[in-house]
Amino acid sequence: MAATTPPSTKSAPLGRLVRFDGAERFVHWSTALLVGALFATGAILYIPSLSETVGRRLLIANIHTYCGIALFVPLLVALAGPWGAGLRRDLQRAGRLSYPEWRWLRRLGQVEVRLGKFNPGQKLNTVLLGSGLTVLLASGLVLRFPGPFSLNWRSGATFVHDWFALGIVILVAGHVTFALSHPEALRAMVRGWVTRSWARTHAPRWLAEEVGEEESDRSPAATTAANVSPTSEQT
Repeated sequence: MAATTPPSTKSAPLGRLVRFDGAERFVHWSTALLVGALFATGAILYIPSLSETVGRRLLIANIHTYCGIALFVPLLVALAGPWGAGLRRDLQRAGRLSYPEWRWLRRLGQVEVRLGKFNPGQKLNTVLLGSGLTVLLASGLVLRFPGPFSLNWRSGATFVHDWFALGIVILVAGHVTFALSHPEALRAMVRGWVTRSWARTHAPRWLAEEVGEEESDRSPAATTAANVSPTSEQT
């Protein structure tokens, strides 16, 4: 009887693992587009020279507002049905840090930790981006619809919105820089898969979860040989 194929290998060629499914890639890139629109329109609204050059301030302000309101829609849509199972699992992964992972963060990655699907830096970045964008949405709504709020609330919202926006710009710039410097990890968010050799190096605990301890511990040469062997896993 054929062995059961792990979920992460069902739609990936031999020697590869599905790292992000279609729903996760949809959320990532649609959110990235909305954040990019928010950065562009926010810069136009905030920098006088840009505002004068572009003009149509009300239109820019409306685009900024509605992109902000729509920011979490892709995430909510993905989480709403069975197609979001992979995303829900990954959000649970990203929300937990073990003690060894805390040590990894404190030592800036200079300690040996058997990493899972996401390293502690990626987990921290996810939490900071998610919470920061939530604060930006809340403070932006106060600024855009100030009627029910006092002057103190509006002043506080302005301060919070400006500084959190700067923090998000820094986080996103760091995220993009790291993504460009790790092309295989970036490819996973474009095409969905990574090679097993990449997973063995960067996410060995995740690899073991997906294919089993025995398979994950095999050398790259042995894995390559297995992939071209007539008896390699093909189910």
